Amino acid sequence: MMRTRPLKVALLGCGVVGSEVARIMTTHADDLTARIGAPVELAGVAVRRPSKVREGIDPALVTTDATALLKRGDIDVAIEVIGGIEPARTLITTAFEHGISVVSANKALLAQDGAALHAAAEQAGLDLYYEAAVAGAIPLVRPLRESLAGDKINRVMGIVNGTTNFILDKMDATGAGYQEALDEATALGYAEADPTADVEGYDAAAKAAILAGIAFHTRVRLDDVYREGMTEVSAADFASAKRMGCTIKLLAILERAADGESVTARVHPAMIPLSHPLASVREAYNAVFVEAEAAGRLMFYGPGAGGSPTASAVLGDLVAVCRNKLAEATGPGESAYTQLPVSPMGDVVTRYHISLDVADKPGVLAQVATCFAEHGVSIDTVRQQGKDGEASLVVVTHRAPDAALSGTVEALRKLDTVRGVASIMRVEGE
Repeated sequence: MMRTRPLKVALLGCGVVGSEVARIMTTHADDLTARIGAPVELAGVAVRRPSKVREGIDPALVTTDATALLKRGDIDVAIEVIGGIEPARTLITTAFEHGISVVSANKALLAQDGAALHAAAEQAGLDLYYEAAVAGAIPLVRPLRESLAGDKINRVMGIVNGTTNFILDKMDATGAGYQEALDEATALGYAEADPTADVEGYDAAAKAAILAGIAFHTRVRLDDVYREGMTEVSAADFASAKRMGCTIKLLAILERAADGESVTARVHPAMIPLSHPLASVREAYNAVFVEAEAAGRLMFYGPGAGGSPTASAVLGDLVAVCRNKLAEATGPGESAYTQLPVSPMGDVVTRYHISLDVADKPGVLAQVATCFAEHGVSIDTVRQQGKDGEASLVVVTHRAPDAALSGTVEALRKLDTVRGVASIMRVEGE
């Protein structure tokens, strides 16, 4: 039987995503009512600049006092699309204190304080949903948290930032340098005026922390995620990757140790074979590759950012949370029963692609090979080119602990025959 009293929604933030959420709630109101089993009503919109014209939103709903909106007593669900740590954290906590379930798209806050927010939601008997925080429109959080809840996930590897994928795709396709590709991304609106959060890997690291926590049933904070940006990736790196039958992507890689006693979480650029499904992810799209014990290999693909895709994920969560409200139930909360430690990057087993500038004279290769051997790192392939007393040496290693590889690189820098380390990149996906 359809309930006639509407479920009231407070929208906290009305930027690109928030305005699209409001539009869909209005234009798809009948469909949402049918899917939920009760009408949903946009009861208030909290913003910083009330004078701004917001098409399709009744000005009477707009307020600058988000706290008062949450405390007024009739709100059922809050949608938080403000971003950042504060005031979002305080507002979400306030919502729980007043019996309001929360849908959030705030990856930074969830990566930093997800455990505390989950605890607050559980104590209040309320929902905290955040599908939109990880990969835009791609259904990923709920499949990991619900569909694969009976399976054991061993590895998650993915492209979770559209800006960086656009830049790297352009460098690969056109031979452009990093700055040229970044300028194009900025002109097209894919990159912010300050792209640091994207290109230095902070955005991807926050998403990696959230995904790792869900996948491995353990708490992983942003500080636990090893992070490298992609600003040093060059056209020469792409040329080397092509010679290996690879391309370069900024990857989030989450792994359960072989003995099951720890996990790792890292974000960095890496070469991956063109045969790998992630290699074909183009433009600003995202894709996440999941390896589960029973389900095998699964891939989730789609637009990972933007107003409409992110709003789609928010509205999906809204429907689920509203259904739970009507059933006087809650969905799955935090699952962190394993309490596995997060291993440091030095313990991670990886492969390296290392490009060295060396003196073009006899014995150089032998010196370099000895350096690798002394650190317990086995060489897979070597390519050497020389001209006019200068030479380049490209070494691809077998898999070894990252600490051993880093130690090898430091030792190489001290060789008098090595003029410089031109580039270092990990090789993944094999």
